[in-house]
Amino acid sequence: MVLTGTRAVVTGATSGLGRAMAQALVGAGARVAVTSRDRSRARAAALELGPSATGFEIDVRDAASVGAGVDAIYERFGGVDVLVNNAGIGMRTVNPRFLTDPQSFWAVAPDAFSDVLDTKVVGCFLVAREVVPRMIAAGGGRVITISMSEQTMTRRGFVPYGPAGAAVEALARVMAADLAGSSVCANILLPGGATATGMVPEDVSPETRARLLDPAIMGPPTVWLASPGADGVHDERIVAADFEDWLAQR
Repeated sequence: MVLTGTRAVVTGATSGLGRAMAQALVGAGARVAVTSRDRSRARAAALELGPSATGFEIDVRDAASVGAGVDAIYERFGGVDVLVNNAGIGMRTVNPRFLTDPQSFWAVAPDAFSDVLDTKVVGCFLVAREVVPRMIAAGGGRVITISMSEQTMTRRGFVPYGPAGAAVEALARVMAADLAGSSVCANILLPGGATATGMVPEDVSPETRARLLDPAIMGPPTVWLASPGADGVHDERIVAADFEDWLAQR
């Protein structure tokens, strides 16, 4: 229980990577704020994760919702030590058959493009904007921004999901630069391959599904980045699939 007393926020934590990271943090002893734009889903996920988890409604696309949600978390937890900026939506919302029938960028509806960008990029900005100044005022904290492989960012048929990943990674690097020398450490974490989440179409071939990474792969590096062992680790880009080797080389 290396994170006893640690208070963490995981955005988009009701499924997929967010759920896996929230579960790992709870398992390590942290108190975890599970957020979703759907209050009932947030509460249901927190109930399943156990008494150390609490559900909060936050629509990361909306500044007022983010402000109210973060206020509620601080009122309940008394502070935040770790922010996992994870919330996002995938290509299935734009093209349900994006793996087998990729869609050209000019065929993407403007509203669909904006929704993906707003959820991932604007969402990361708005949540960090609310939390980080409070971390600085409290004397420290950790920000973990969830990204994707560079191949995904530029893959054919992956507008707007790929550009959203590139933008959020650039945002994370700028945040790290702005926080250099401060009491808040900011790092990037990505799986290192496609993961078995709801973002993957249900009709993918058995061969493709067999190659998907378990979302639980995100657990160990997330717990480590939230732990005292990661004191001073800043502006790193960590690939979860290679985490053990990366850590050994440190």
